Amino acid sequence: MTEQHVIKKRRRPKIGILMAAPVLALALVLAGCSTDTKSVFHTDSSTDSSTVSDVAQVPWDYKIVEGTVGDLIGSDMTILPDNTLMPNDNNYATGDKIWGLQFMDAEIITDAQKRNEIRLSAWRTIKTFKDENSAKADMDNLKLLLTTEVDLVGVYKTEYNGEVRNFAVVELPTGNRMKQPIDDKRYDALAKAKTVNVYLEEVHDFADYDLAYAKFRGWAN
Repeated sequence: MTEQHVIKKRRRPKIGILMAAPVLALALVLAGCSTDTKSVFHTDSSTDSSTVSDVAQVPWDYKIVEGTVGDLIGSDMTILPDNTLMPNDNNYATGDKIWGLQFMDAEIITDAQKRNEIRLSAWRTIKTFKDENSAKADMDNLKLLLTTEVDLVGVYKTEYNGEVRNFAVVELPTGNRMKQPIDDKRYDALAKAKTVNVYLEEVHDFADYDLAYAKFRGWAN
């Protein structure tokens, strides 16, 4: 197996305009990409080069789920069908339809070889609403779809058993690097490029809005 790398230093990108169009899905495993600079999500570091170099806790995703109020227990309530216990802050009654905003975070572990391992948390309900539109409006403030120009770290090819694969590595505004497969046409277009336009999903922490994580959602050109 042979592997060729083209890696170049680039300037930092700036966030662009808000986008509303659907974009590509993100693979859950971000293989082989990282950054040498500690981001705002850095929580731990090891001085031993043979062990984990960075551990980051980041907001990962939100979703809305419909449920029904079950039992009322003091000032709390259960939400069916999973019997999730939540504060009954909106004075719901048993049988009321509600919409819950659920949150998932991620622990990103970067080893000394700059390889990432991602551990996703379970979904947990953080807030309830009396109607779906209110829940969506709240979530839209926490998950932003953007188009922006980012640094292109480089493109490279790998070959194994006669099959050639192309990859591009970009650095996102939050400092994390993302590797994506590309076809021959895009490889040729990016071979000498310094920056590239991409779609991003910017996920903000509900408890600390300044804490955000950018996720690649596709090529913008």
